[in-house]
Amino acid sequence: MIDRLEDSPLYRIAYPRSVAFFGASNNFSRMGSIMLSSVQSLGFEGTLYPIHPSETMVRGLRAYPDVQKLPEVPDLAIIVLPTEIVCQTLEDCGKKGIKHAIVVSGGFREIGEEGVKRQRELISIVKKYGMRILGPNCLGVANPHHRFNPTPIEAEGAPGFVGLASQSGSFITQMFNYLYRHGMGFSTAFSVGNEADLDVVDCLEYLGACPHTKVITLYLEGIRRGREFMEMAKQIIPKKPIVALYVGGSEAGKKAGLSHTGALSGPDEIYDGLFKQCGIIRARTLVELFDFALALGTLPPPRGRRVAIQTHSGGPGATAADACGRNGLVLPDLTPETLEKLRPYLPHTASTSNPVDLTFSRNNEDHFSNIPRILLEDNRIDMLLVYFLSPVVFIRRFLREMGVPEGRMEGLEKEMTEKLTGMFLDLKNHGKPILGYTFRSLEEPMTRDLLFHGIPVYPDAERAAKAMAALLEYHRMKSELHARHVE
Repeated sequence: MIDRLEDSPLYRIAYPRSVAFFGASNNFSRMGSIMLSSVQSLGFEGTLYPIHPSETMVRGLRAYPDVQKLPEVPDLAIIVLPTEIVCQTLEDCGKKGIKHAIVVSGGFREIGEEGVKRQRELISIVKKYGMRILGPNCLGVANPHHRFNPTPIEAEGAPGFVGLASQSGSFITQMFNYLYRHGMGFSTAFSVGNEADLDVVDCLEYLGACPHTKVITLYLEGIRRGREFMEMAKQIIPKKPIVALYVGGSEAGKKAGLSHTGALSGPDEIYDGLFKQCGIIRARTLVELFDFALALGTLPPPRGRRVAIQTHSGGPGATAADACGRNGLVLPDLTPETLEKLRPYLPHTASTSNPVDLTFSRNNEDHFSNIPRILLEDNRIDMLLVYFLSPVVFIRRFLREMGVPEGRMEGLEKEMTEKLTGMFLDLKNHGKPILGYTFRSLEEPMTRDLLFHGIPVYPDAERAAKAMAALLEYHRMKSELHARHVE
């Protein structure tokens, strides 16, 4: 495993200083034009060289008739051209001295024997010129930290902590909005396509060394280099978690993967065993993949599986308790000392068992600070799960009833919400994992503030419980790997 990110063969693909762009024109309906537009919209600070046989200006940039006419040797070539001219274009790039390329074009191994032959020709050109490529049949890379996103959909939100290596390009370009809505963003995301050269193992090595990446996610339809994959994962797991979604285990998944990227898959049981040996958390759905990433990328290690649930309604508390039980988590009784500390803050209708059902807390400060603080101080509790009703709804009604003019409402609402958010965020100082769940929108101001400051909030208790179980499992497997290494 590399110590410096700059030593990765993917470094100049993710951090290019200059890019030759094949397939972009002034016709915005073309994929190459759309991808170039994405690069420009994010504010890429490097040099862009559109290559076009007849147009002299493309999207406000000087265009060149062929790569040999460029005033310098670019770090990277992006090729979005008809399949039949891809190999010749790559050959021209090699002659120019370009050492890195993203081949977006399809029509290679994934289409059968004719495509297999074409891919062999592609590989021979790569070896001839000492090049490194992503693809073919891929979308390449998105690196928001470098303002570089040559994918068809514009990046949304801030750069983040989630690394991704995907055998589907869609799970890069179509995840920007999803991650943003759930309080996350990509550090660097790779689409590997057919893996003619660089593959998932190379991406793992890069993401393992990437300082912006706190958690690595994988979308897999098959693994080419099984032994190297396992060794690389075992080196990374002590430093950061890996979550994998593998879809080739069923007959339907196997067929889809073969036609998509030409991936050779294997039975679910084999991949289950492989992931467990390496310490990789397995997700069964795309939602789980990023739910687990949110918890693993933001929360401290739990000491154990004991959970306190704070709710102000019986139903949400009961469903959370049920979800925790199904996922191997335990709800212990609270200590007598904790019950005594809680008494002044709870109405007589409240339940002081676990879940702690407040029914109606008398003020927001109790709900967002005093009560959760007492629960976190209990030495029987390892993690806290809180059911949120949006305080904004009640703050707005309170201000209206108090006769506050509409013009002042927004400012006061913001001030009060920020105060409550700050109180709740202070609870992180206890060093125990804190998660929330709500049936209201994740777009509400307080929920968004919590998400973007490291408190995972999920749309239901089941997803929160599964995320807690994944957090626990990662740290258990990490400890086991360490113990084996010491032996």
